[in-house]
Amino acid sequence: MLKVGVVLGLSAVIMACSQAPAPSEDTSPWVKTQKIQSGDGIALSLTGIVRAKVESPVAFRVSGQIAERLVNAGEHVKAGQVLFRQDPSDNAATMRAAQAENTSAAAALATAKAETARQQELFDKGFISKQFLDRTDLTEREAKARANAAQSQLLQAKNASAYNVLRAPSNGLLLDVTGEPGQVVAAGQAVAVFAQDGEREVEVFFPDRMPVPELGEIITAEGKKEAIKLSEKAGALDAMSRTQRARYKLVGASTAPALGAIMQTRFAVPSLTENTLEVPLGALDERGKGPHVWLIKEGKAQPMPVVVTLLSSETARIKAEIPANTSLIVLGTHLLKPGMAVRELAQ
Repeated sequence: MLKVGVVLGLSAVIMACSQAPAPSEDTSPWVKTQKIQSGDGIALSLTGIVRAKVESPVAFRVSGQIAERLVNAGEHVKAGQVLFRQDPSDNAATMRAAQAENTSAAAALATAKAETARQQELFDKGFISKQFLDRTDLTEREAKARANAAQSQLLQAKNASAYNVLRAPSNGLLLDVTGEPGQVVAAGQAVAVFAQDGEREVEVFFPDRMPVPELGEIITAEGKKEAIKLSEKAGALDAMSRTQRARYKLVGASTAPALGAIMQTRFAVPSLTENTLEVPLGALDERGKGPHVWLIKEGKAQPMPVVVTLLSSETARIKAEIPANTSLIVLGTHLLKPGMAVRELAQ
């Protein structure tokens, strides 16, 4: 029985060897490639932040010391709701002074009018000259001007008293609150940042010399794509980051995303210069002679110099005159030599 088993085992080995494929005579290395596709534009993916369409700092219109803070950051407030109160003592003293000045100016005006009437009677009877009457009339006009000024000062003091209370301009959300009780603030100094309820926008920063597209799309957390349209763009690049800020409004969004949410945005950029392509980062080859990519021509690898215009974590944007449907080697380019025979892996 042992001899029979050995014979059968040897037979199986011989049959397996006879069925193995003959080695290929072509020893050219395999390379991973990508077909260059002609398109109308390049898909540009950037990170965007959801903002309110109306986002503004809120501040007191008069200087003073904060006495009360009635809200916190992240709180939703209604139009007219009290946010802060200032110490009213200084404005109360100003109000009393304005009222006293207004009363005094009104009394002076009444006296001047009575004097003018009396002098007019004397002039009519010929007891005083026209010059003396004109002097009395001038005194009355001066008193009237003083009374008008006192009334304006009293109105300003009343307004200042109302300005000691800072209210929400409309329904919205407080993004940040910086004012604290005891803090002395100047007129116009921001004590909170307010985002008005309503339309939401996506803020995107584009690289220098990159055109700002009119249309694009966002990709939600659920993977849905929703259209966005350009609302406004900055007139100049940011001095520090050298980027251009743009805001896009949501077109037909089913639900408004949360303020401050990070969104992935995509844009088709047909206005980029022609012969601009986006390729995997592994397709670039740099050996001290400038960036190159490798193309397959007649079964052989051939280098082509390119100009790199933008780099990301996974892709590179290059300028090169590469015909459509050309095979581009996207991996292991540092091992290639000009004219090396290569074979393409099945896509």
